[in-house]
Amino acid sequence: MTNLVPGRYRGVAVARAPLPYDEATLRERYLGREAYWKTRFLVVRPPEGDDGPVALLAVTRADADELFSPIVDVALLAGPDETVLLHRPELDTGVPTLLARAAAEVPGARAVVVQGRYEHVNFILDARPLEITVREVVPPRPAKLADQARRVLELSEDLPPMVLTPHTVDLADLAATHPAPHYLLPCRGGGGEVPDAAVSYLDERPPEADWLLLGCERSRQIHRWFYGRNAPGVDTCPLAAVAADGPGAVLTKCCLQQEELAEGTVKGPDGATRWVSVPWGSSLEHVREALARLAAREEPRWSPA
Repeated sequence: MTNLVPGRYRGVAVARAPLPYDEATLRERYLGREAYWKTRFLVVRPPEGDDGPVALLAVTRADADELFSPIVDVALLAGPDETVLLHRPELDTGVPTLLARAAAEVPGARAVVVQGRYEHVNFILDARPLEITVREVVPPRPAKLADQARRVLELSEDLPPMVLTPHTVDLADLAATHPAPHYLLPCRGGGGEVPDAAVSYLDERPPEADWLLLGCERSRQIHRWFYGRNAPGVDTCPLAAVAADGPGAVLTKCCLQQEELAEGTVKGPDGATRWVSVPWGSSLEHVREALARLAAREEPRWSPA
């Protein structure tokens, strides 16, 4: 099972024991010993000091409801040759994505145990975070959707480990591939500028001019309302371009959505692109729900252990 993470570090106990840390020795040591009712995993460390080998065990107690009960089964999840202990005082070990981020520092380790914020200890076993492409347009900066998704993942204890890859389309770069003397951008508040060209902003309802509209369908609708005609332009909708990201999971946005989320699958020659789109003015809750939907479409389904 990949991405094994105990929910909010519950059930993880630290035990001190001398070497060796092979399964037979550890079974003999811990079988029959009493364990607290929450204990399901043991991080075994040397008796003295904070360095040295570490082993990771799963344990089963005789009675799940008793306050203390003898251990009746011991399984070695990861031995000292494949387990690493990291000290990260600022890392909340209840957050799976943060554990996966720490595990990425030691790619040769199957099990990464982290002693983090509040001195809590937790682990991730066989980390394989879900890769999410975040597709959007800038400005504004930082890219809002990518920033929101990062903030959500750095606090969420019930979302699987994820890694975000922003894919941003810069309006200035887009303009450079479509040269024009005058551009119309959707909103001055975003801060967009195009070097060596005149720029107007649709939200200010400027006097009509011969311009190139860099905008999406909503911008085209507003332009028709203001000026009674369509404008030549370049479509900037990030949702319209999700298929270009190739197989995988994509988080994006669309200004035609109100409070609802949208989702779908685009099938290409190399595989399927699974996407979820949030409204342009998305809240953090919108983003959290979108990430949860992307995770729910992955197999096998993930949940904290």
